[in-house]
Amino acid sequence: MRDHRNFRMAEGAEIVGRQRDAYEMRISIPLDEDGFLGRQCPACSLLFRMDAQQYEALPDDLTLWCVYCGHHAEHSEFVTAQQRERLMQAVGDLGMQIVSRELNRAFSGLSRRSSRGSGVSITYRSQPYYPRPLPGISEERLARIRTCPGCQGRYAVFGEHRYCPVCGQLPAGSVAFDALEADKARLDALEALPPEAKAPLREQGVFTRNWVDTIENMVGAVESLASATFRAAVPNAEDHLKGKGNVFQRLDDTADLFVATGHADVRTAVGPATWQRLTETWATRHVFTHNDGVVDARYLARVPASTARVGQRLVVTGEMCRQALDDTTTLCEALVALTP
Repeated sequence: MRDHRNFRMAEGAEIVGRQRDAYEMRISIPLDEDGFLGRQCPACSLLFRMDAQQYEALPDDLTLWCVYCGHHAEHSEFVTAQQRERLMQAVGDLGMQIVSRELNRAFSGLSRRSSRGSGVSITYRSQPYYPRPLPGISEERLARIRTCPGCQGRYAVFGEHRYCPVCGQLPAGSVAFDALEADKARLDALEALPPEAKAPLREQGVFTRNWVDTIENMVGAVESLASATFRAAVPNAEDHLKGKGNVFQRLDDTADLFVATGHADVRTAVGPATWQRLTETWATRHVFTHNDGVVDARYLARVPASTARVGQRLVVTGEMCRQALDDTTTLCEALVALTP
């Protein structure tokens, strides 16, 4: 049956076949100027984008991962709101014409069967249907293009993420380095503010708070990376971790744990000067997290060269924070290198 060719469809929509009462349509989805296709998670509703050429080459039964929350579902569930609006308008255009055609048939039949003596006259005039242009796609522009280290797929994100849309969970090293880069970007953004904007923020302690939070984030990034690396590298990892608490928050204990299971010593890999600065950074994090930055005996035991006294509050600077980020990046590289 080829009567579907009589329907008028907007540019970008095409009826390509019919099986009884089912119509098959092809509706184009415009790409952005970089050739990326928008995707939207049905769970958290956040947007990301995928390289359209790579996307077309993927299997038809593809399941996607949300890059942010990790929701995993059939790829058609990741249609964006604007894409859905475009699809639904094309479907509505077809539906209106199907209904109109059936009305034409029904009223034409009634007109032919009307009785001359009934006093009832039925007149029906059909009107041609002209579909409106399909809505365009004007979604958020690319913010950050990423390449998955596993499948080499290219995708764009608009915030912190933990997953590749095709492979799923990203390697722990990628997550750690992304987190450190995000902290660097945040430091740069504050420093780039004009002086008149910086002054009130500095007075309110925003810069200091940002530096302290960055140190906290660094320790968290290393903890997650070291934990994932150890569990991936050591078959009976949980046996080695029993009774050790949050061992990956403690630098020397972390290094000793890897050495005890036959791996290289990250202290040697980063060098003594870097390791000493890292030790001071971790001690600073502990003081701010547990004692509001006030120096205690434990801090002085970890940083014997410090000139601070018990009861004083530590002062953190932007220079210290940036040095700590560089040192932490070096440590993360050493941790990643522990396993193939």
